Amino acid sequence: MTVIQTTHQRELVNEAPRALPTSLTAFFAAGAGFSVATIYYSQPLLGMLTEEFQAPAQQIGWIPSLTQLGYALGILFLAPLGDRYNRRSIILVKAGLLMLALLGAALANSLGGLLAASLCIGLMATMAQDIVPTAATLAPESSRGKVVGTVMTGLLLGILLSRVMSGVIADWFGWRSMFVLAAISLLGIFVVAWRALPNIPAASSLPYVQLLGSLFRLWQQYGALRQASLVQCLLSMGFSAFWSTLAVMLHSAPFHMGSSAAGLFGLAGAAGALMAPIAGRQADRSGPVRVALMGAALVAVFFLIMMGMNWVEASVTTHLIVLAIGTVGFDMGVQVSLIANQTLVYSLEPAARSRLNAILLVMVFIGMTLGSLIANQMLAYFGWSGVMGFAAAVAVIALMLRMKK
Repeated sequence: MTVIQTTHQRELVNEAPRALPTSLTAFFAAGAGFSVATIYYSQPLLGMLTEEFQAPAQQIGWIPSLTQLGYALGILFLAPLGDRYNRRSIILVKAGLLMLALLGAALANSLGGLLAASLCIGLMATMAQDIVPTAATLAPESSRGKVVGTVMTGLLLGILLSRVMSGVIADWFGWRSMFVLAAISLLGIFVVAWRALPNIPAASSLPYVQLLGSLFRLWQQYGALRQASLVQCLLSMGFSAFWSTLAVMLHSAPFHMGSSAAGLFGLAGAAGALMAPIAGRQADRSGPVRVALMGAALVAVFFLIMMGMNWVEASVTTHLIVLAIGTVGFDMGVQVSLIANQTLVYSLEPAARSRLNAILLVMVFIGMTLGSLIANQMLAYFGWSGVMGFAAAVAVIALMLRMKK
C-alpha cells in the first residue's frame, strides 16, 4: 500500500475536510475489516481447541464469549476516548496491543492463557470503531455517507469472511497459525497507519470520568440519537433472532440439513456488505432519515414474508428459495439502516462522534443479545414460526418508530 501522506503533512488543519483520497478510504476499510475479524477467528476453531486443551465444551465456549464481552466493554469504555485523544495515536496503540494479544493467543499453552488473550483481543478489536468515526471526521460532509459506507463494507466483509478463512487455514496449518497470520495482518495495518494517518487533534478536553458521563447527556440531548439507536436495536434483535436459530431450524424436519447449509445462507451477508456504499451515497443525496426508513421497511417486509411462509403449504425447495431471498432482503435492510443511522448520528455533534458511535453500537449489541436470548425461547416453545413472528414484530415496531417525526 502506498504512502498517502508524508510526516510533515500529517497535521490536520481546522478547515473543511477535502475529499478523502481513495487510497486512505481503502486503508480505513481494510483496517476496520482486519481488526473486527479478530473477534470471530476463534469460532471455527472450538473443536480443535477442545482436543488441544482436553477441556469440556462448556469451558471452551468461554473463548468466543470472552472475546465478545471484551468487544462490548471496549465499545463502552474505550471507544469514547476517540473524542478525548488524537485518534491516530489511539489507532496505533490499539493495533499494536491487538497484535500482541493475537500472538499471546497463538503461544498460549493453557486454556486460562487463551481465555485471557481472548478478552484482550475483544477489547483491542474496538479499533474498528475508532476507524469509522475517524473516516467520518476526515471526509467532507458532501461525501461522508459514501465514505462511511465504504469503510463499513470492509468491516462487514471482515465479519463475513473471517470464519471461512479461519476454518480453512486451521485445517491446513493448525489453529495457532490463524492467530499468527492475524497478528501479521495487524502489523501491516500498524505500519501503514504510522505512515499514512494524519494527526487528528482531540475534540474534547473532558476528563475520562466526565467523558463517560457525557454519554448520558448526549442521549438526553438528541432525540435523533435516541430514535436511531432504538430503531437499530430493534432491527438487531430480529437479525440476531434469525441467525442464532437458523442452523437448528435447518437441522430439523423437514429440511434435515447440516451446519454447512447455515454457512451458505451466511454468504447472504455479502449482499448487505455490498449495499453499504450504495446506502451511504444515497444518504448523502436524499438524507439519512429517508434511507434509514427504507432500510427498516426492507427488514419488516422480508421478515413478514418469511413469517407468512410458515402458514403456506409448499415444497421444501420453495421454502428454501423464499428463505434465501428473505435472508438477502432483510440483511440488506439491516445494513442500509445501520449506515444511514451512523451517518445521521455523526452529523449531530462533530466533537462527540466517537461517543455518539459508542452509544449507537452499545444499543446494537444490546439488541443482538436480547434477540438471541428471546429467539431461543421462542424456538423452544413455538418453533420457527414463533421466531419469525418475533422478528417480524420487532421490525414493524422499528419501522413505526423510524416513521415518527
